[in-house]
Amino acid sequence: MTGPRLVPCPHCGQPAPFEPANRWRPFCSQRCREIDLGAWAREDYRVPDQGRDGAEPGLPDDPQDFPH
Repeated sequence: MTGPRLVPCPHCGQPAPFEPANRWRPFCSQRCREIDLGAWAREDYRVPDQGRDGAEPGLPDDPQDFPH
């Protein structure tokens, strides 16, 4: 019989069992889970802004140009 599937914790990299018995999965602990949640709350995880060159076609670049 094989043991539980282990995955690296997204925060610290330690092996964490990926099974229903691990209530913090995919994290190894509540601490790592809460640190990651804090990073989301601080908006540390962002998609880079494309700037004016990446603006959606057909939309004005300046918010003041939007129709009122």
